[in-house]
Amino acid sequence: MQLKAQILDQAAIGRALTRIAHEILEKRKGTEGIILVGIKTRGVPLAKRLAKKIEEIEGVTVPIGELDITLYRDDLTKKDNREEPELKETNITDELKNKTVILVDDVLYTGRTVRAAMDAIMDVGRPATIQLAVLVDRGHRELPIRADYVGKNIPTSQEEVIVVKLEEIDQKDDVSIYEK
Repeated sequence: MQLKAQILDQAAIGRALTRIAHEILEKRKGTEGIILVGIKTRGVPLAKRLAKKIEEIEGVTVPIGELDITLYRDDLTKKDNREEPELKETNITDELKNKTVILVDDVLYTGRTVRAAMDAIMDVGRPATIQLAVLVDRGHRELPIRADYVGKNIPTSQEEVIVVKLEEIDQKDDVSIYEK
């Protein structure tokens, strides 16, 4: 793949997350009854960053969960050509009943990851509502899913790939677009 352009640097990612935090607080009229659930892998550190920004703004700690959607995907990820998929841990300790779950992910593309995440959430508990916050929405939906909170809309072609790097996983913050 060839680098086409850097879309967001560390500062721009921070600004996007600050804006999303303010939008969540405005739309929800505060923090009452919300839980941020990061979709593994990069949704988890984004959810933690959003929670930190919300705490800085409101002075309230918002619960955070981690969601593994591996078994809910229609394209199971396999490691080293083994038959069983590679599983990661789901960690949601707060009760979801009557809460607003805000799923957090890095890139919204076809919508299949979000569909799998909604199925996984419903197996954990029955929230009042599920909303979606993404750092990047690149279009090309295959399912009728849209984000409630978007850091940046980046229209792409099918031949382009959005690569999100986060400090917690990749040792740097960067969102770039590559061409196949």
